Amino acid sequence: MILVTSDNIPGKTIKTVLGLVKGNTIRSRNIGRDVMAAFKNMVGGEITDYTKMMAEAREQAIDRLIEEAEQKGANAVVAMRFTTTSVMQAAAELLVYGTAVICE
Repeated sequence: MILVTSDNIPGKTIKTVLGLVKGNTIRSRNIGRDVMAAFKNMVGGEITDYTKMMAEAREQAIDRLIEEAEQKGANAVVAMRFTTTSVMQAAAELLVYGTAVICE
């Protein structure tokens, strides 16, 4: 599966546009990570637990996008974008979306 943020794929021709595909996940923080983050906030630096959590969320959302694209018969997704939104206190949705296409 080819995934790109551009509207086209260099060296490929889009033959069929299959439509919107998306993948999402909702993640919440946990008290253990919040305590460690509070300590890290005092001394500065990267909060690696949150970095890891967000990386896992991105991968899960991408996997779901690919699954939906494959169900439509796509071999690529163009114009892929990420967005996040707060769902409730301490929980956020990560959404990835794009256009499923068949390219040659």
